[in-house]
Amino acid sequence: MAGSASVMGCVVVGPPQPRWSSFREDSHRRTPASRRSNLIILRPSPSSCSLACPTSTTFQSLISSRPPWLREVGNGGSRSLKKKSSYWNHYTSNEHVAEAPLSKQHKCISCFLNHPRSCSSIKRFVPRVFSDKSTFPLLKHTLDNVSVKRVRVLNATVGPDEPHAASTAWPDGILEKQGLDLVDPEIGRAELEGFLCSELPSHPKLYRGQLKNGLRYLILPNKVPPNRFEAHMEVHVGSIDEEDDEQGIAHMIEHVAFLGSKKREKLLGTGARSNAYTDFHHTVFHIHSPTSTKDSDGDLLPFVLDALNEIAFHPKFLASRVEKERRAILSELQMMNTIEYRVDCQLLQHLHSENKLSKRFPIGLEEQIKKWDADKIRKFHERWYFPANATLYIVGDIDNISKTVYQIEAIFGQTGMENETAAAPTPSAFGAMASFLVPKLSVGLAGSLSHDRSPIPVDQSKFIKKERHAVRPPVKHNWSLPGSNEDMKSPQIFQHELLQNFSINMFCKIPVNKVQTYGDLRNVLMKRIFLSALHFRINTRYKSSNPPFTSIELDHSDSGREGCTVTTLTVTAEPKNWQSAIKVAVQEVRRLKEFGVTKGELARYLDALLKDSEQLAAMIDNVSSVDNLDFIMESDALGHMVMDQRQGHESLVAVAGTVTLEEVNSTGAKVLEFISDFGKPTAPLPAAIVACVPTKVHVEGSGEIEFKISPIEITDAIKAGLEEPIEAEPELEVPKELISSSQLQKLRVERSPSFIPLYPEVNVTKVYDKETGITQLRLSNGIPVNYKISRNEARGGVMRLIVGGGRAAESFESRGAVVVGVRTLSEGGRVGNFSREQVELFCVNHLINCSLESTEEFICMEFRFTLRDNGMRAAFQLLHMVLEHSVWLDDAFDRARQLYLSYYRSIPKSLERSTAHKLMLAMLNGDERFVEPSPKSLQNLTLQSVKDAVMNQFVGDNMEVSVVGDFSEEDIESCILDYMGTVRASRDSEIEQQSSSIMFRSYPSDLQFQQVFLKDTDERACAYIAGPAPNRWGFTIEGKDLFESINNISVDDDEEPQSESLSEMKDCRKDLQRKLRNHPLFFGITMGLLAEIINSRLFTTVRDSLGLTYDVSFELSLFDRLKLGWYVISVTSTPGKVYKAVDACKNVLRGLHSSKIAQRELDRAKRTLLMRHEAETKANAYWLGLLAHLQASTVPRKDISCIKDLTSLYEAATIEDIYLAYEQLKVDENSLYSCIGIAGAQAAEEISVEEEESDEGLQGVIPAGRGLSTMTRPTT
Repeated sequence: MAGSASVMGCVVVGPPQPRWSSFREDSHRRTPASRRSNLIILRPSPSSCSLACPTSTTFQSLISSRPPWLREVGNGGSRSLKKKSSYWNHYTSNEHVAEAPLSKQHKCISCFLNHPRSCSSIKRFVPRVFSDKSTFPLLKHTLDNVSVKRVRVLNATVGPDEPHAASTAWPDGILEKQGLDLVDPEIGRAELEGFLCSELPSHPKLYRGQLKNGLRYLILPNKVPPNRFEAHMEVHVGSIDEEDDEQGIAHMIEHVAFLGSKKREKLLGTGARSNAYTDFHHTVFHIHSPTSTKDSDGDLLPFVLDALNEIAFHPKFLASRVEKERRAILSELQMMNTIEYRVDCQLLQHLHSENKLSKRFPIGLEEQIKKWDADKIRKFHERWYFPANATLYIVGDIDNISKTVYQIEAIFGQTGMENETAAAPTPSAFGAMASFLVPKLSVGLAGSLSHDRSPIPVDQSKFIKKERHAVRPPVKHNWSLPGSNEDMKSPQIFQHELLQNFSINMFCKIPVNKVQTYGDLRNVLMKRIFLSALHFRINTRYKSSNPPFTSIELDHSDSGREGCTVTTLTVTAEPKNWQSAIKVAVQEVRRLKEFGVTKGELARYLDALLKDSEQLAAMIDNVSSVDNLDFIMESDALGHMVMDQRQGHESLVAVAGTVTLEEVNSTGAKVLEFISDFGKPTAPLPAAIVACVPTKVHVEGSGEIEFKISPIEITDAIKAGLEEPIEAEPELEVPKELISSSQLQKLRVERSPSFIPLYPEVNVTKVYDKETGITQLRLSNGIPVNYKISRNEARGGVMRLIVGGGRAAESFESRGAVVVGVRTLSEGGRVGNFSREQVELFCVNHLINCSLESTEEFICMEFRFTLRDNGMRAAFQLLHMVLEHSVWLDDAFDRARQLYLSYYRSIPKSLERSTAHKLMLAMLNGDERFVEPSPKSLQNLTLQSVKDAVMNQFVGDNMEVSVVGDFSEEDIESCILDYMGTVRASRDSEIEQQSSSIMFRSYPSDLQFQQVFLKDTDERACAYIAGPAPNRWGFTIEGKDLFESINNISVDDDEEPQSESLSEMKDCRKDLQRKLRNHPLFFGITMGLLAEIINSRLFTTVRDSLGLTYDVSFELSLFDRLKLGWYVISVTSTPGKVYKAVDACKNVLRGLHSSKIAQRELDRAKRTLLMRHEAETKANAYWLGLLAHLQASTVPRKDISCIKDLTSLYEAATIEDIYLAYEQLKVDENSLYSCIGIAGAQAAEEISVEEEESDEGLQGVIPAGRGLSTMTRPTT
């Protein structure tokens, strides 16, 4: 899921970190808990990762580790290839589109392959301490970046009258006793065993019930966000339930039922958002709605429930809707059929080769999707869609549970009651589902209702028509247990021309161990501690030399979607190094298994987990409803006990004191035996070994040569790792501070830090805005600082350093210097005299997560920290050391340059990236600062040139620091003075003068329409359409200030006579409109509303009416510092429809004059953006964005009014204002740039072009530069 979240605790650690990111058909792009519970993962995924589990670190931290303290996010190249909001990445984004018409939000992101299972992971190894956002998205940190979601632990000591009264501190001395005997000698073994066998507490506020017709429901009151709720209808049917001739029909029903609902459409305009998704074992329809609307005091819950009732149980399978969705799904099938999706399919097919999971991907088979009629679809619906096979979840701002239960009964109570004669299933009929659908523990709520409704009485049996499967998903696995299988599977090889690097996955598959008791939780904790050590070890052992691997991941996670627990060792490497990479991975796994973790590691990771758990418990009232709901659904699917964060923390504390070093090592070793004991008769057999490799590789001096590999070679490489000598891990000394008290005192004396007046004309050193709670300061060295004290995230804080310049400051001779420089810092990870491992462990101990990012106009460093144990001071120390004592290493520079070289060479193997790359170069006149640096530019770089490119931007008055958190005024200002005030004084910067100007290519140009043809085994197509726009503050690339023109436009007067009251209202509206047009944010506000309107029209026209695409979007890139911006329309289609889709998109873009914007369109856009703003103000990270550039000299128009007036500015915008913004977008034929990408077996033969290697050319991609003037369009 997008964003961080923390939910109630369950013993399942946080929402999954999806690994099978494509195996779920998702109507919109929000990732609901990926359905794999995270245990421990070692890997910086390519997209921003945050644990999706609402729980205290307890479990979640337990389950998802991530030590690297600094991550680079984004690629620093074209905005197109990095940010989550980037249009170029829209096709893989998991975020939904706020509130476009509900219909627009229905975007199945293709099977749940895009929503990995919840992974208990250990995180993949990144050979660096600093993580660079320029290439890898920020993964939120907990333990090792264990992010913001956790599992909760039980409330061991709290009484029923005070469910949240338990202390959040753990017993004194626990950490000191680690490695010794942590169990109190006075506690007998029998007493300990009795405690470990006792059941974990259940969530005190979670109410469960069941109707007479079998429909189960869960209700959880939750105040975040206020006045809103989530209602999810989960039907327990998915692709696994399809027959051989029904492959994809579950997904088809999801589309038809959801988008064909008239009652759902009536929710449009209320502020509700809705969507749906299908995976292996269930289909979910969900609606996020306000509790009421401004226009009416009526309760919206009944209308939402009525819509869900119609969608799930009373859909109309109209032939017209079936045909419309058939077209959409076929387009979706091609859109999501990327090489990454195909790799995921290969892995899943081999992992589950013994059952239907390998043959039932939710997207289905094209030839079958084309054949089904409405009757065929209806029959499948009748077979599976009945109340007893569904569960309703309601989480949100609900005060009256009795009333909610009454509404559920009133709306769903009669559903499925016709002709019911079958006997009701006994509790045992629900099999594994029973234990979590009907919790064993109940806690009273106010009123006469209890949390658990009684099972269905016998006399109600006549109401039950059918029963669900006893086990979900209903498949049989071949477990990787000693003696379970006789023959080891030979390694499988998937070779494809679009693959760039070598990767191998070794799988172990075992039954899910439900976390229901303290002993279960203790086992999870011990595994987490054990596996958390692996990433750090690999990350540090090879710090001083270029490792043979790109990444090593060990993932141990539960999958409710697949009905199993899977441990995966994933190794990626350059093809030439594949054997050495496997050998190192196996060797390190053996070392950990044979020697175990050290006493120091046990104490360190347990301490970090407990700290993280405590912080999450403190944030119990800040968890969003959707995060809570996703967590409950995943926990129920796995049979884990659902707890809230405080319960989770208390439970974790309770079991932490019983953990011993010996048990941690013995428990953890069992997880690794399928690797460490590979080939031994007593070892678990791998469920599958799958290598994914390219067909050809690039060899310097020889070009592309064929890549050869065999199963025997893979087996031999694994065995070679088993024979390498190993030795025990040495203990490491971890610094308690990076700057000592004496060093700090010396700095104070030398640099005399102080606050100075913000403005020369006013002798005020501190400006506080009471309405927003924002304080502005300026240090004597020129660094401006903004901070806001916020209770949104208890005992937590975030900090961001923004440095003006970014890639735009790169000179012509040093293209790529900034992005490679940022990556070099990330790869090195050293500061001062501290090694990377010392810095990383310092961050682990203080629960600090740091990301580093380079964008087109800024370099950013972002820190997330806890206020516990001087965490904020530790974060400030780290920032000071990076600014003053960063260490630049040759080997780190070599790795960074090689990474970008490899990244560039992989562009031709991605249809979307190669198409976007070509468009950006055409539109921006070949300016490499907005795309990935070319091999020629990379070759020209040196360590000194990249260091200078980055550090020359770190100048006092060119930097700005913003901090938001639950701190005191005294503490934050002390940290600011001590660590920011003692940074060396600013010097004059010449960044502006040194950087070359940016310009759009002059038109007309023969590059305005281009094509890319990519040879592939499967057909796909995509297109991008782009053009110039102003920046956020009204400046254009031609140097115009648009405010000079709009200020001359008067507000229209209505000359008709009005009553006095109406006249006053009209005058008030005029005043608001004048305020908007004079406000610095006029173009930021109106462009944002315009984008929402265009997006809605694109969906309605190009997707829904014309059926030319499954996915189309319009996005604006409005810069702050640079005086330009652009817009991009992204559309996916088929080769036969992509040209028509491009024409249709252009028509929509240009059609706002012929088809005027309606007031309802504007109102809907306002509602969407205002609701998004309201919800996001609860997050500290969002406030960092609001504070950005508040005192930046290069963004002079940004001031406090841009934050204070945001809501009123949106409300004041009129249709006339939107058209003033629209006029600034250049949409005429001379200004538009477009590029169409087509992939297929015959694509490269469509046109004959001699390939040349140049700065603007890409090997392997055949471009068409003159467009339709030189060729005819393909007929198919």
